[in-house]
Amino acid sequence: MYYDFLNPSVNFFGPGCVSVVGERCKILGGKKALVVSDPFLAKMEGGPVAQTIGYVQEAGLKTVVFDGVEPNPKDKNIFAGLKLFKEEKCDMIITVGGGSAHDCGKGIGIAATHPGDLYKDYAGIEKLTNPLPPIVSVNTTAGTGSEVTRHCVITNTSTKIKFVIVSWRNLPLVSINDPLLMLKKPKGLTAATGMDALTHAVECYVTLAANPVTDTLCEQAIKLTANNLRQAVAYGDNVEARTNMAYASVLAGMAFNNAGLGYVHAMAHQLGGYYDMAHGVANAILLPHVEKYNLISNLPKFANIAVLMGENIEGLSVRDAAYKAIDAIVALSKDVGIPSGLAEMGVKEEDFDKMAKTALEDGNAGCNPIVGTHKDIVNLFAAAM
Repeated sequence: MYYDFLNPSVNFFGPGCVSVVGERCKILGGKKALVVSDPFLAKMEGGPVAQTIGYVQEAGLKTVVFDGVEPNPKDKNIFAGLKLFKEEKCDMIITVGGGSAHDCGKGIGIAATHPGDLYKDYAGIEKLTNPLPPIVSVNTTAGTGSEVTRHCVITNTSTKIKFVIVSWRNLPLVSINDPLLMLKKPKGLTAATGMDALTHAVECYVTLAANPVTDTLCEQAIKLTANNLRQAVAYGDNVEARTNMAYASVLAGMAFNNAGLGYVHAMAHQLGGYYDMAHGVANAILLPHVEKYNLISNLPKFANIAVLMGENIEGLSVRDAAYKAIDAIVALSKDVGIPSGLAEMGVKEEDFDKMAKTALEDGNAGCNPIVGTHKDIVNLFAAAM
């Protein structure tokens, strides 16, 4: 078996590393950058957007801010950003925020260089044919890993389908993970993004395309999340916990960028599209149910997940030890305040059928370690209620 491993060209980690953003943009040859973010971060005095702009302008580049990013970024957000990108004659993109900002920025880059319909022409794997403008991603949450992946996730507003454009051309040229930009984030956001990181690591660990490199990344990401997410939620200014969660998120992102995910993400995308549900919350609610379904595919790996999450499996059979992994996931999710089920989020049983259909068509479904049926996915949605 052979495999490849794709990563951004340069990745910066650690407190204060946002200071390199200006010099890196200059190295990439940029003259005027479109800074893509959301209204909250864009208006925050001295916040991540203000700091980024300061360093970029210090390096001699001009900037213009697009602050129209919404959660679960929509195609309409991308077209609005594209309009500003063209009007201002920008030549590069800087994304500042979490996964929504990074996905929106990638989408703007795709739309700027590829004619046609984003969904019909480019959804899927490696359908992009032209280079994108240089993208530099400044990350402010520890969860999605989008700053280090080739995935661009967009919601089609007319169909409510959340689709993925997967291409090496989407990969940011520079990623920046400065945990000081992640301080003071709300508890709910910290919990949701942290459980998103755990979902990436767990799903990728048992995926059909897992390999020794991605396994190593996933194991460390699982352990870091189990040991630090509670602390990051409890006290948002805990720099050590924030730093370790940033590492967990990056490691998990690098892993699934190369080995894929599974039914949790395939199903969560439908909840994001139909209900505009926060992606991390959708993942966290679905994760124990989908992985209990996947358990028989690799009992030893699930047993190891239990160990990585701090469970005592001494004297247990491999099967019983594997079930401890599910218990550990449920306990962590409960401790950080994730809603108990989909019913609490307003999900309706009448939508299961159509969501199951599109979940099986999602690009993540093909990597799940068990090949399921439409009925299986409906039953998993029902179990998560």
